[in-house]
Amino acid sequence: MPEIAPRQLILTLYGLYARDEHNWLSVASVVKLLSDLDVDPAGVRSSISRLKRRGVLESLKVGRTAGYCLSPGALELLREGDVRIFSHPRARLADGFVLVVFSIPESERDRRHALRSTLAEMGFGTASPGVWVAPGTLHEHTVRTIERMGLTDYVDLFVAQHRAFGDLRERVAEWWDLDAIESEYNEFVCRFQDAPKRFAAAADGPKTAFEIYVPMLTEWRRLPYRDPGLPLELLPDGWIGSRAEDLFADLDALLRRPAREHALRTIHS
Repeated sequence: MPEIAPRQLILTLYGLYARDEHNWLSVASVVKLLSDLDVDPAGVRSSISRLKRRGVLESLKVGRTAGYCLSPGALELLREGDVRIFSHPRARLADGFVLVVFSIPESERDRRHALRSTLAEMGFGTASPGVWVAPGTLHEHTVRTIERMGLTDYVDLFVAQHRAFGDLRERVAEWWDLDAIESEYNEFVCRFQDAPKRFAAAADGPKTAFEIYVPMLTEWRRLPYRDPGLPLELLPDGWIGSRAEDLFADLDALLRRPAREHALRTIHS
């Protein structure tokens, strides 16, 4: 897997700990926490500045202490992401598919590109130009996203069943790059499968839990979006994504509480 960008680690920190701290973390506590993950202070501060420019973080002083809070839009996205990241619901064949059909004029090609990028980030596959497909379980999330983007005048949304023709399993393999998704799951398993042993042998359990858990969750956050939760019947035999999901659930149960203990100890020090 590629090296994790500091801004992604910062988002994970805010998602895990800021929301229970009145949606605020001091700059000093973020710098100190990320130093445990070998991120230098200059990298932290520049990444925070970029997140502020993108409207993800907003500067806020508490007393005389400088810090940042999540913007309302970022809070909404994190709430939506919680369901997908921590439960990663897998569709059944009976759930069918949600189809997004759109036509955006050339004069607004930037918005067309933004929609395509957003659908790809949500895990949609491409059935044909202008027709994107995902499991029916993503219907409500898709509606909210298109409304938030202000593109309802250009989009038609359908919930459908595949009735004919052709083999649906073959079609799914054409619409999604399943080999690439499975490769990313395999990398996740290889990187974190020994984490329980490392935690068990640690002299400082909470600190070690934090050092494992935050990067692990940061890596995991994107995988449920790469794999939109397609029914297992439509995936290759021995789908390693199932093993990765089990590993994530085990590590979340093992490390979340002690990692939080270390984070709050640092935040309140």
